[in-house]
Amino acid sequence: QLRLVESGGGLVQPGGSLTLSCAASGISLSYYAIGWFRQAPGKEREGVSRISTLGDSTDYLESVKGRFTIWRDNGGNTAYLRMNSLKPEDTGVYYCAATSDGDSLTTALYTTWGQGTKVTVSS
Repeated sequence: QLRLVESGGGLVQPGGSLTLSCAASGISLSYYAIGWFRQAPGKEREGVSRISTLGDSTDYLESVKGRFTIWRDNGGNTAYLRMNSLKPEDTGVYYCAATSDGDSLTTALYTTWGQGTKVTVSS
């Protein structure tokens, strides 16, 4: 059974950076496309970025393009999300999730989720 554990969240000032990690165990991550999602207080969960199984295809939420970078290390069974130039509106709980059903940021396609890591962007 695939298990995902996120880490790397924290409190950062506007303009700062964080790198989130998504460590997998149980099954090789290479079988799955990975998505990063976030949920701000009082808002619905939204897809932030996703990467294909081989890492040759990525997508980003329009508001994070040019600031966030997703990549994966299948050998290390870990996916990452580098977040630069963070803004207060990036605040939320960030989740990584896995799907073996295509490449998109449709939440319903993702069957395995981590517990989330909290990111707070504030001065």
